[in-house]
Amino acid sequence: MRRGKGDGLSQRQERILSFLHEFFDERGYPPSIREIVTACGISSTSVVDYNLRILQEKGYIRRDGPKLSRGIELLDRRGRGAGARIPVLGFIAAGEPIPVPSAETWGSSEGIDTLDIPEDMLGSGDNVYALRVKGTSMIDALINDGDIVIMKFTNYVNNGEMAAVWIKDRREVTLKKVYQEGNTVRLQPANSQMEPIMVSANNVEVQGKVIGVIRKL
Repeated sequence: MRRGKGDGLSQRQERILSFLHEFFDERGYPPSIREIVTACGISSTSVVDYNLRILQEKGYIRRDGPKLSRGIELLDRRGRGAGARIPVLGFIAAGEPIPVPSAETWGSSEGIDTLDIPEDMLGSGDNVYALRVKGTSMIDALINDGDIVIMKFTNYVNNGEMAAVWIKDRREVTLKKVYQEGNTVRLQPANSQMEPIMVSANNVEVQGKVIGVIRKL
């Protein structure tokens, strides 16, 4: 929730706060200090750091630490986060499958990157994670190389839903639309130049379905 003017902020602090909201709304994660310097026409990173400290003291933001590049969290009037932090569990192939960490590691955020996302991308909020897309097989579904997909962990999807699918004998995961066809599963790309992957139903396991996309600009 944005606070209005008249809350004791300087013009520069208002500009920084406005930029933080604009950046977060557009990209789903906070800007770096240097991005704030450039966008707000500020002379140095130390000036930005000073004003961010004031914004934190007044309850507009929360910072994980001045040395963390994107460690800024927007807060509403009650001091709650304006979004949520989820783990980024590496890459997923939108193309031919590529190796990823074993299935046992899915859902573990220890030692990996995290991403702040808006609340409206969370769904129910439980078991949500992110993957970076590698490849162009889902380009007709507006998911391109370098985008980030927001996933909801589940082992079941309806026909036509987009999911991260573990191909057991290859120990690889791919991002495709899933169609159950008898004892076979068709992993369908959203790219007219690519063929579907056909696999035995007992050789695949759904690891999550797509609930949102953060597009690379």
